[in-house]
Amino acid sequence: MKALNAIELAIFKNAFHAVAEEMGATLRRTAFSPNIKERQDYSSAVFDAQGRVIAMGDDMPVHLGSMPMSVAAALQALCLEPGDVAILNDPYDGGTHLPDITLVVPVFAAPAGRRARPDFYVANRAHHADVGGAYPGSMGLCREIYQEGVRIPPLKLVRGGQLDRGLLALILNNVRTPREREGDLTAQIGACRIGEQRLLALVKKHGRARLAHAMDALLDYSERLMRAELRRMPAGTFVAEDFLDNDGIGDAPVKLRVAITLDPRRARATVDFSGSDPQVQGSVNAVAAITYSATFYVFRCLLPEEAAPTAGLMRPVAMVIPPGSVLDARPPAAVAGGNVECSQRIVDVLLRALAEALPARIPAASSGTMNNLTIGGLDPRTGQPYAYYETCGGGMGAAPDADGLSGVHTHMSNTLNTPVEALEYAYPFRVRRYAYRRGSGGAGRHRGGDGLIRELELLAPAQVTLLSERRRFAPYGLQGGAAGARGRTTLQTNGEERELPGKCNLFVPAGAVVRLESPGGGGWGKPKP
Repeated sequence: MKALNAIELAIFKNAFHAVAEEMGATLRRTAFSPNIKERQDYSSAVFDAQGRVIAMGDDMPVHLGSMPMSVAAALQALCLEPGDVAILNDPYDGGTHLPDITLVVPVFAAPAGRRARPDFYVANRAHHADVGGAYPGSMGLCREIYQEGVRIPPLKLVRGGQLDRGLLALILNNVRTPREREGDLTAQIGACRIGEQRLLALVKKHGRARLAHAMDALLDYSERLMRAELRRMPAGTFVAEDFLDNDGIGDAPVKLRVAITLDPRRARATVDFSGSDPQVQGSVNAVAAITYSATFYVFRCLLPEEAAPTAGLMRPVAMVIPPGSVLDARPPAAVAGGNVECSQRIVDVLLRALAEALPARIPAASSGTMNNLTIGGLDPRTGQPYAYYETCGGGMGAAPDADGLSGVHTHMSNTLNTPVEALEYAYPFRVRRYAYRRGSGGAGRHRGGDGLIRELELLAPAQVTLLSERRRFAPYGLQGGAAGARGRTTLQTNGEERELPGKCNLFVPAGAVVRLESPGGGGWGKPKP
């Protein structure tokens, strides 16, 4: 079959991308929880017959870069047949952290009656607002994964089109909000079925052989783009360090170190995380899938916007991740915060190293935290348990040619802030303030974006969990730009206000007010006199 020309490549790239995007739209419109339908805390992707990612929705980088590991784990553990749906969330078997539940569906384009290998796989991942564990929302300060919630190895949730109600019951009996979880899981299944239908329509239009050829061509195209970019980079090894504030259990900072070796002659790069701290007691540990995902994201950002983010992109990039480190934690380490907080710091340290090689291209640090806020208890309106989870946007780091945006989710988080109306409707809260945190962005030739202020009054007693970063180490500026303001969270009870640690669990009475101030982004370049 002849090689695809540029126009054909673009057509197939966008066709596969449209499948992933429609899967995401279906999930958003049919989900039960505000975290999915309002904040869009989900991701969808299309894979070829070998489980290589071919197309991604415009979703969350922390999900998308790591999802191929979940697909690989499902394919290794299960023999997926027509009508099957695999489910898993085990961070040590392709997942990220327990609230992120992944579904994988095989797509068979062979004529009926023929037993063949799937031609494609579709998968989606959604953050469920509670999956059990010691604390509502499943994002508490734990010391081992067994405290963080129900852990699901690769299993068949649907067999031959029939839902395994025993498995579903087992999952739902271990969470605080079973109706919401069932609704979100059903929405995920429906979204995967939409992806399956759209791929079969593409097969009908173009044929199996042509689509298989197109997928191989897209993988090779991504590799060529990355190699071309690497050839333009300076040769050398570029080293950077950055730190997490602490692990939530002790007070010691946690070091992340990277050495990026660029070899333009061979069009290759090596990303070596040796020298990073060993895994810690708290939950900020990342599994290897998270570290890979953050690296995939950073190198994808070096390419033109129209580049296809396929598995071919990472062919020229070798990675070294020390086993047992905070970037490749081993069981039974707690990992809930690794997905949300350590992933952001991995991006920061990678960009800091690349800023030495490409000073005119790399932006200053963004807020560097997802500002995870989880609140749970009994809703007095219904008498039923609820679990609220949200990540809060902050300031974007300034770029060499532009100021940073304010109050947005950056890097590994590509979600939205929950609208005030949706939040007050779904939970026993009153939003007292929702505003930009003026002046929190770092000064510079280009100024960092400002963070946000969110004040919530809790109308009933509740368990509050805070999992945040950049309370000790501010988001850095580059090329003479100033750092962004550090984050801050306070609790007002009985007329008194106190500052909370960046990571904590506490029980608060009705009427308490939680005020979260997210960090600003770093500035870029020396300020003009």
